[in-house]
Amino acid sequence: MTNERFGLIKFDGVDQTIIGPDIKAGDKAPDFVAVGQDWSEAHPLQTSAGEVLILAAVPSLDTSVCDLETRRFNKEATQLGPLVHIYVISMDLPFAQKRWCGAAGVDRITTLSDSVHADFGTRYGCLIKEKRLLRRAVFVIGRDGKVAYADYMAALGNELRYDDVLAAVKKAL
Repeated sequence: MTNERFGLIKFDGVDQTIIGPDIKAGDKAPDFVAVGQDWSEAHPLQTSAGEVLILAAVPSLDTSVCDLETRRFNKEATQLGPLVHIYVISMDLPFAQKRWCGAAGVDRITTLSDSVHADFGTRYGCLIKEKRLLRRAVFVIGRDGKVAYADYMAALGNELRYDDVLAAVKKAL
């Protein structure tokens, strides 16, 4: 049973179909599988249980806003401490993510690819069906496994409300 919703976001001015439900604060965070830079399967909610998580969905690391957002989270990771784990998830292939992180000097966050399973995209309401990209969104998962903060950007090029995300992380700690 697929939850498809048309017209929530545009790509180059054309309405697109989003697959999956919108996740809200208070929901139990859906478990998902993605792929790491070495092509191994990753289960972030299981491996980071007891930590506060930031799950940032981006269309592609090779776009300007995604580049800016990922670099910003990499910088913030230092101040947030060891009980916070940041995952940036895109449909980019793992070797492209590895190349991008190396070139950008991004080494404090974890990039994950949803290209193999599209599991994150469908469980978190981020998969753009027509383009097989993720729409920009961010989720803060508390140490209890519940969503403390969820925000979907109205347009792919919109930046996150970083101050709101960081405030939610600090509250969840």
